[in-house]
Amino acid sequence: MLRTLANPLTAPRRTFRLRWRRLLVKSWALSRWHYRWHGHVLAGHPSDPVWYFAYGSNMHHSAFRERRGMRPTEWRIARVRGYRLRFNLEGRPKGKAAPANICADPDGEMWGVLYRITRRELLRLDATEGVPGRHYRHVLVPAEDPDGNIVSAVTYMARGLDADRAPSFRYISLLREGARAHGLPAAWVQYLDSVEHHAE
Repeated sequence: MLRTLANPLTAPRRTFRLRWRRLLVKSWALSRWHYRWHGHVLAGHPSDPVWYFAYGSNMHHSAFRERRGMRPTEWRIARVRGYRLRFNLEGRPKGKAAPANICADPDGEMWGVLYRITRRELLRLDATEGVPGRHYRHVLVPAEDPDGNIVSAVTYMARGLDADRAPSFRYISLLREGARAHGLPAAWVQYLDSVEHHAE
């Protein structure tokens, strides 16, 4: 009975959130206020370039360019030391999904894709990732490309569960296919292949 009563309220709330996010993306001034209200800072100007480090499904063309509409002017693979990849977030459907996350680890190392986008595009990307909000937040990481160049890149990190969980097959497939398409090191691709997942 409670589920029946809650359903009519869920759709309007979701619709309101979607409209609010679209409005935020269109207004830089409103977005500054929104980030400040959540205890974050929206720095710079909309046209400023920024490096974004993708380690999850955004490594895949269909997720980053098609579904999220990003148009990076440059991209390259990169390694980040001092962090490790985890699957310790609660996804949907509950108990059968676990989105990627990172955590600080002095001995850790992970690989992903660096994208050069504008701050306005990052703002749009934030909206799709629920930033600012209760989960992901921005962190700056030193990302090193194969030539040894190090750039400061924005990525996402959340306070996850203590124990890792199994991602869905569809989700981990995006990571595996994205890693292969971009030519990430074989050892990293093998690691992603070894991640246990829910059967679908």
